[in-house]
Amino acid sequence: MRDRFRDLEEPATVRKKDVVLMATITSFEGMGHPSKSELRQFAELFTPVFQASSEEAKRQAVAALSQCPTVPQAVALFIGCQPISIAAPFLTGSQAIDDDTLITIARTQGAAHARAIVSRPSLSPKVIDALVGLHQAEPDRGMAMQDAAMNAPMVKVETNETDRLAREEALRMQIKQAARHLARDDRDRLGLRSLGEMQEALLVRFARERDALQFATTLADALSSSQWLAERIMLDTSGQQLAVTLVSLGMGIADAVYSLERFYPHLAESHGSVSRAWLVLDGIDAEESQSRVEAWRRADSYTYLPQDSIAPRPAAPLFGAKSVSIRELRVAGKR
Repeated sequence: MRDRFRDLEEPATVRKKDVVLMATITSFEGMGHPSKSELRQFAELFTPVFQASSEEAKRQAVAALSQCPTVPQAVALFIGCQPISIAAPFLTGSQAIDDDTLITIARTQGAAHARAIVSRPSLSPKVIDALVGLHQAEPDRGMAMQDAAMNAPMVKVETNETDRLAREEALRMQIKQAARHLARDDRDRLGLRSLGEMQEALLVRFARERDALQFATTLADALSSSQWLAERIMLDTSGQQLAVTLVSLGMGIADAVYSLERFYPHLAESHGSVSRAWLVLDGIDAEESQSRVEAWRRADSYTYLPQDSIAPRPAAPLFGAKSVSIRELRVAGKR
């Protein structure tokens, strides 16, 4: 491997520097799954070859590397810190850049690089929080901050602060739109157990009222399970089991976040620009959640007693005035 790179690195009269760069990229692409040693060797060779090449060759090399599934993070950081005319396709399209590298680039390279990062097809909550915190909505932020500090009249401070907050909010919405991949596609649920419109509306209503018993009853209906399974799901005070269940049923992300926050107050705490409930839901794989819930339902069907052997439960109006808390549910579950 090292010999292959050395052969490319040695100067030759028949090779132009641009050809050496592209040959280096082609050689790296041909590795498929490079080892740690090969990644380190490529990182050591790439920088000097890249710097010696023409602007056009640099753009071609960056465009090619943006399609590679694996790139050394040292190379990713180096490319991300190039002028935006060169770095843009890599920042917007490469899946090989990790979150820490993206955040470092956004913090050190200014507004143009941050906007390129915002336009990526996928952004993690960690990167979203960092971008929002950078106030990168300001044009050419690096220079604007210095100019404002030296030249802006003091009488404009309050107006500038208002404008900055407005731009930050606009950026927040833009980033959330760029992170649409974090929302689930509720339309593609062929063959999956799904909430009906009425069931989802009832769940939101009972969550608003913090009526845990009625919520559990509706949840059991949606799962075609026993009341006890729904109550056991809700008795998980971390909220994780209910989050898994709501994802498996295809509940809208906004309604699921709201329901979790109403029953589990600790999930309403803010974490950057989103709540902990949002982060919990975002971390759940839809297919895995469906498998887990189906396993719960199978276990419930094996242990659930026939209806005629269950002691009758007192009837209650569907929209009764009494609100049942999670604490009361826990007591009911122990009986």
